[in-house]
Amino acid sequence: MSDFLNKRFWKYRGKRIRPYMRNNVKLAGAIIFVPVFLLSMFLFWREQLIHFDLSQVIKNFEWNVPLIFKSVLCSVLIAVGSIVASYFLLFDSYKKILHRQKIAKMIFSNKFYEKENVKVRKIFSNETDSKEKITYFPRMYYQVKNNHIYIRIAMDMSRFQNRFLDLGKDLENGLFCDLVDKQMEEGFVCFKLLYDVKKNRISIDDAVAENGVLPLMKHISWQFDKLPHMLIAGGTGGGKTYFMLTIIKACVGLGADVRILDPKNADLADLEEVLPKKVYSQKNGILMCLRKSVDGMMERMDEMKQMSNYKTGENYAYLGLKPVFIFFDEYVAFMDLLDMKERNEALSYMKQLVMLGRQAGYFLVLGAQRPDAKYLADGIRDQFSFRVSLGLMSDTGYGMMFGDVDKAYVNKKETGRGYANVGTGSVLEFYSPIVPKGYDFMSSIKNALVGVEGAQATAVASGSVSDQTASGEGMSEANG
Repeated sequence: MSDFLNKRFWKYRGKRIRPYMRNNVKLAGAIIFVPVFLLSMFLFWREQLIHFDLSQVIKNFEWNVPLIFKSVLCSVLIAVGSIVASYFLLFDSYKKILHRQKIAKMIFSNKFYEKENVKVRKIFSNETDSKEKITYFPRMYYQVKNNHIYIRIAMDMSRFQNRFLDLGKDLENGLFCDLVDKQMEEGFVCFKLLYDVKKNRISIDDAVAENGVLPLMKHISWQFDKLPHMLIAGGTGGGKTYFMLTIIKACVGLGADVRILDPKNADLADLEEVLPKKVYSQKNGILMCLRKSVDGMMERMDEMKQMSNYKTGENYAYLGLKPVFIFFDEYVAFMDLLDMKERNEALSYMKQLVMLGRQAGYFLVLGAQRPDAKYLADGIRDQFSFRVSLGLMSDTGYGMMFGDVDKAYVNKKETGRGYANVGTGSVLEFYSPIVPKGYDFMSSIKNALVGVEGAQATAVASGSVSDQTASGEGMSEANG
């Protein structure tokens, strides 16, 4: 019986939104200001109050103007200073107060309440007056738990019920949080929003790929076996290059076959030093790498079917094969360099890789300042299940990346910050893994490569790796 009562009547749903909360910030300020002001005034006038004698005051009353002015001015400054200090020291509490105020104001601005005029008797008089009284105010609750905000609204069969069900985007945009879930809970609709996304940022050392999963934030991972191919967009200074280098480091540490295409011969091309014969910067070399990658993918698919442990529906990882990652930076700039024949050839290779690569373990990571549709035609862009935009972008750029979604994009000048579609259909605020100042990608990738080669040599020597896995697939062609 007690379990039934706890479940039905005592479940905590959060702090209920009340009508007075539309002035929440002012009320919170007053709660701090008034006690501090009065205490400060008492300290200034304590001597006078201790020796207070009403009869003497009546006989010899005089205004102590300097003390009055000094006490009031100092007390106001101290009280205001207390409010400012509270803002910085209790910023999380302030944000919760502000959130509840915004929700209360939303209720009033959308008229999600009912009122009527009632007659009330005037004080010290027998006359009556008319006054508005709220007769219905929705049961709406606000809760912060495990870095998420839960907004629960009672489904009480009111005339606003259908509108309550569609408040997800309003809450997301108004509270500047990402809506991650919406579900029904025993007569309530519950909106789950991610709170203070930046706290979920991880270090580059935590971005370690394992078992088909690469963590990029505490709550976001690229599950490349399920969501193949990544599209990265962003302008200069947004952190796109560092983000791609972070993923390259993780893929090298996984023991994957990493191939890099950098038509601008910029930062990624420098990896030729640690990944010889895996970096291509010239047009002919890039086209050759794409062609060889398609041929290798087709050969692998045939070989997989000939393996003794082959099973319909299983992928490369089930058969013990290593993934192949093709990093293609400045894709749009490269396509602009090609004539029509070469462009069609490159698009053909790209289409085959994104359409067939998942099963065989061939994954494409495409970087561009803006993913123009003319270079990602024939459904190619739709195959990029994981999409990340970094830095400042225009509304058109966001539309190209994420399509027509009801999302209010807020641009912040912070390197590595942007948005991501992680295959859930929702666009989430995103922060790339933190790269410390002066971080040496060359050394870290080289060390990761040496570690993988050492582990493979040890495994082969102990006979724990099959010939098929140990041999892998490589490309011996030099950069064209």
